[in-house]
Amino acid sequence: MSSFLQAFLNYDILRESIPLLLRGAVTSLALGFVSILIGVPAGAIIGLVRLYAPKPLRVLAMLYIDILRSLPVLVVLILVYYALPMVGIEFSDWTSVILVFSCVMAAYSAEVFRAGFQSIPRGQFEAAAALGIPFLVTLRKVVLPQAIRIVIPPTANNCVSMFKDTSLASTVALPELLKQAQNAQAFYANASPLIGAGLVYLIFLWPMVRVVNKIEKRFQNEKAR
Repeated sequence: MSSFLQAFLNYDILRESIPLLLRGAVTSLALGFVSILIGVPAGAIIGLVRLYAPKPLRVLAMLYIDILRSLPVLVVLILVYYALPMVGIEFSDWTSVILVFSCVMAAYSAEVFRAGFQSIPRGQFEAAAALGIPFLVTLRKVVLPQAIRIVIPPTANNCVSMFKDTSLASTVALPELLKQAQNAQAFYANASPLIGAGLVYLIFLWPMVRVVNKIEKRFQNEKAR
C-alpha cells in the first residue's frame, strides 16, 4: 500500500507540481473559452445556412457538419498541425488547436441549432410573412429568441465536452493541463502529477456538469407545465 501511495499519491510531488498544473489549467480554460466563443456563433450561422440558404450552400453546410462530426477531433488536429505543413500551410500550436476546436464546436453547434430552428412551428413564418415582415427580421426577432431557449441545454453539454477535449492539445506539445502533468510525471518519474491533473479537471468540470444538469431539469419542468 505504501508503494502505491508513493507512486500515485505522493504528497510532496503533488505539492511541487501544483504551480505547473495550474498554469496548464489556465491554458486549458483559455483554449476552451476561445473555441466556444468562436464555435457557437459560427454554428448558429452554419445551422441557418443548412436550413434556409440556396441549395448549393445547404449542401456545403451539410457536408461540413457531417464530416466534422464524423472525424475524431484528434485526427483533425494531427492533420492540421502535422500534415498541412507538408503542403506549405503551417500554423502555430495555439492557432492549430483553436482552429480545430472552433471548427468542430461549430459543426456540433450547427446541428443543435438546426434542430432548434426546425422545432419552431412553420405557422410562425407564415404569420410573419402575412404581416409583411422580412424573412431575416423574422429569423432574428421571432425564431432565434425561441430557438435559443431550446438549444441551451445541448449547447451547454457540448461546452463541457469541449473543455474535456482540450486535453488533446497535448498531442501538439501545447502546454495545457495534461501536457504539463506529463512533463512533471517524466521529471519526477512518478505518476502523482497525472493524478493531480485528473483532480484539477474534476474540480473545474464537475461544477459545470452539475450546472448543465440543473439547466436540463429546469427546461424539462418548463416543458411539462
